[in-house]
Amino acid sequence: MGGHCPPLQQEFKDPMLQERKSGASVFIALMALAALVCFALALTHWQSSDPVKFACYLGAALLASSLKVSLPSIEGTLSVNFLFTLLGILELSMPETLLIGLASTLAQFYWRPARRPKFIQLVFNLSQVTVSSAAAYGAYQLVATHVLHGPGPLALLVAAMTHFAFNSTAMSAIIGLTESKPVSKVWTESYLWSFPYYMVGAAIAGLVHFLNGHIGWQSSLLVLPPIYLMYRSYRLYLGKLETEKRHAEQVSSLHLRTIEALALAIEAKDQATGEHLQRVRVYAVELARDLGLTEDETEALRAASVLHDIGKLAVPEHIISKPGKLTPEEFEKLKVHPIVGAEILEQVDFPYPVVPIVRAHHEKWDGSGYPSGLKGEAIPIGARILSAVDCLDALASDRQYRKALPLDEAMLKVASEAGTSFDPGVVEILQRRYVELEKLAREQPLQAQPKLSTDIRVERGLAPAAGFAESAESAREVPVKNHAAIIATARQQAQALCDLCQEQGGSFALEDILSLLAVRLKHSVPYDSMAVYFSKNNVLVPEFVSGENLKLFSSLRIPLGEGVSGWVAQNHKPILNGNPLVEPGYLNDPSKYSTLRSALALPLEGSTGVAAVLALYRARQDAFTQDDLRVLEAFGARLGPVIESAARPMAAAIGAGAQ
Repeated sequence: MGGHCPPLQQEFKDPMLQERKSGASVFIALMALAALVCFALALTHWQSSDPVKFACYLGAALLASSLKVSLPSIEGTLSVNFLFTLLGILELSMPETLLIGLASTLAQFYWRPARRPKFIQLVFNLSQVTVSSAAAYGAYQLVATHVLHGPGPLALLVAAMTHFAFNSTAMSAIIGLTESKPVSKVWTESYLWSFPYYMVGAAIAGLVHFLNGHIGWQSSLLVLPPIYLMYRSYRLYLGKLETEKRHAEQVSSLHLRTIEALALAIEAKDQATGEHLQRVRVYAVELARDLGLTEDETEALRAASVLHDIGKLAVPEHIISKPGKLTPEEFEKLKVHPIVGAEILEQVDFPYPVVPIVRAHHEKWDGSGYPSGLKGEAIPIGARILSAVDCLDALASDRQYRKALPLDEAMLKVASEAGTSFDPGVVEILQRRYVELEKLAREQPLQAQPKLSTDIRVERGLAPAAGFAESAESAREVPVKNHAAIIATARQQAQALCDLCQEQGGSFALEDILSLLAVRLKHSVPYDSMAVYFSKNNVLVPEFVSGENLKLFSSLRIPLGEGVSGWVAQNHKPILNGNPLVEPGYLNDPSKYSTLRSALALPLEGSTGVAAVLALYRARQDAFTQDDLRVLEAFGARLGPVIESAARPMAAAIGAGAQ
């Protein structure tokens, strides 16, 4: 088999690749040394009993070298000139046989090459052909002399198998080293299929040898038609393999497009996940290589790292984008997303195990995770890798409810959970390589996803087929048990404030109403700062600020949907103990402003939607209670229409359609 290896053109940038490069260089050097020894020994015993026969065999071998085909799965070619190596073993001396092998290999290289071969390729291929031919010649002589005590078909069969073993193993090894592929997989996919052709070639060589003994060596020319038939057989078989390979690539491409489409669906749900998903993919795949995962496991992890949050499509958007802590009820809704994600991906029929990773990516090493409470190594290895890298990148990224942590601090937090939340083995490797992986992730170009048209207005379509539902205010259930007195007092104060405004008619300006509200709230719900935001062109602007950091809050401009107050305005829901730092434009500078760590924000509903957002801030973390929220809701329920009426000349209400 006249195979030659693919171009050795890889760039070696990291230690593992550098190690593989060194291994390939050592292997080539050893092969070249072995070839020099074989050739030197052969030349010292040069003999040619029939130079004309040698010249004819050499010419036929050169012609056969032009009949070459491309190998599947790798960049290399294969010809049928090994037949003349077998004929040389039977008919010629060892030096003549080696020369035929070298000449035919050179012809295979330079006859219409797809690209100009490099010197190191030439050295390796000439070396491995020399070693393979010498080993086959030696195996034939050994069996014929010491086993059969004469030439015979068995000796020829052993020679053909030896040539195949040395040639295919050397080629698979160098390809595996240079292309980072398992040697056994390269051998199986690219060379094993050619073994039957060696056996056929041995039979043809034996037949020609038999004819030579009875008719003369000129009968060897009869081998040319069978050689062409073998070449055509090569072409047909490899054509079939190429068709199957294209089909497999099409299926793989379909899965890839499915992954991209599903990832785009996640993007539409949560705009903050795009870069996070790509970074998690880079981290996860690199850890998979370090942990020695199989190719299928690695591909499954690659897909799961992009798709693990696909189940969030079933979670209400206001929960996903909430810039504050989740309530127990909201967390229960969020916890279904691994199960829903697995059920969605079960319909895709991936060729590798993606579903178990997605289902288990919130399981914890100590069994306290969800949804199944898996523990230790019962959690799929892909899910163990994904949970650790997902947590690290999430901590090191901005979120709706907090700012990003420095990468080193985030890594320390993940390391502190080793053995509790995460696999200690995974964390150990992650802790060793996280700086390198972060650099690698930053070097990856961010794949720009097409922007979905989620913010356009469709003009056509007058009404749904079933008609419109009548608008109705959702009744808000207020617990009254032990908090009845507090809530009753708040309602009385709110009603008194409303009555006062009505008695004064239009003489009370908006600022007067909000000033009275600030004073009365201070006694019921202690706060350090208070701000009331109104919407102007989909941006919340503070129309009233009281307490600390007055200058800072007065300067804020909060886009609808962003930060604590923007989320409250868009979703018509309050937030308890949100993080003030996520308000767009908020400066966390203790040298200039006091540090505020808790926010209680409430939408003030008017007749047409949210009239304003009332936000209270405190320096202590988690400073507000459920009672504080109920008191604020009691004030808001009565003051919303009053504030809307007073603000109408200066700002339009936020449309109810935001919900």
